[in-house]
Amino acid sequence: MEARVKSPANPDVITAIQHLYKAIHAGGVDKHLLSLVHLRVSQINGCSPCVFASIESAKQAGETDERLHNVVAWRETSFYTGEERAALALTEAATRLQDGAPGVTDEIWDAAADHFSEEQLGAITLEIAMTNFFNRINRTIREQAGKAW
Repeated sequence: MEARVKSPANPDVITAIQHLYKAIHAGGVDKHLLSLVHLRVSQINGCSPCVFASIESAKQAGETDERLHNVVAWRETSFYTGEERAALALTEAATRLQDGAPGVTDEIWDAAADHFSEEQLGAITLEIAMTNFFNRINRTIREQAGKAW
């Protein structure tokens, strides 16, 4: 597969994205949890460049291979905290909105709200949305894994 777009992104778009990421990281959510969220969204959407980038950045931040390799099966492992499980459930529900999927139910939202403040929930929700945004762009333009952004 070959990438469809070769030119760099519009600088105004890059600036807007940087502001959104600044807001995410100001939301008080642990960066390890945000990287797990990013990885899970990207796995669901089959976005190889984002899966690659999430694993690389998470490892640089000290995340373990054991946890990174098992995000895809987080429900079946004991590697994640209750807080992480609530965030991953929210991540999956917010990402899988197709074909009549129920989306984020009150039960899923309430479980996440038991662990996170409104500001943190806003940051997690924005991380989910931004990752879905990039996954869709990358899949559309056939961006390749392994690139450093």
